[in-house]
Amino acid sequence: MIVVLTVIGLVSGGVLAIVYQWAEPKIAANQVRETDAAVFKVVPGTKSYNTVAKDGLTYFECLDESGGKLGTAILCQGNGYQGVIKLIVGVNADFSKFTGMSILEQLETPGLGAKISEAVFQAQFNNLASRPPIEYVKGVAPSKPNEIQAITGATISSRSVVNIINKTIEEWLRVK
Repeated sequence: MIVVLTVIGLVSGGVLAIVYQWAEPKIAANQVRETDAAVFKVVPGTKSYNTVAKDGLTYFECLDESGGKLGTAILCQGNGYQGVIKLIVGVNADFSKFTGMSILEQLETPGLGAKISEAVFQAQFNNLASRPPIEYVKGVAPSKPNEIQAITGATISSRSVVNIINKTIEEWLRVK
């Protein structure tokens, strides 16, 4: 019985390793394609961009058709309620407003925290004031230009998104 289980374990492990090696480049290509589409989404009007990786931070300088700077798309990552949340946020050229936000990866609770991926939540970041840092409110409509409304029943996920963006923006301001 031990020999049979050992053989089954080795064969299963080998098959998993082969499938992983086959799928890994496809997964990486899909992630690049998804990030590329998100850059164009969070900074509307972008025709091309330059990728900058500096001090562990990756951001994209977004350009219009004549090469003028429209804004910047910044990759953000941090902990949510159940796992890591990866997102991208856009800011305009003079850093006065956010131009959009898109969730790239999340493992939040389906039906609750996963609502951070829905268009209704993400649309709150369009034309949101970038200074002072973003805040969230619960149960009431936002009254300040830098506030968003937290998702009912998923305050931790909403707070996580706000904290991830605020922390990454502070790092970006130091680096750029």
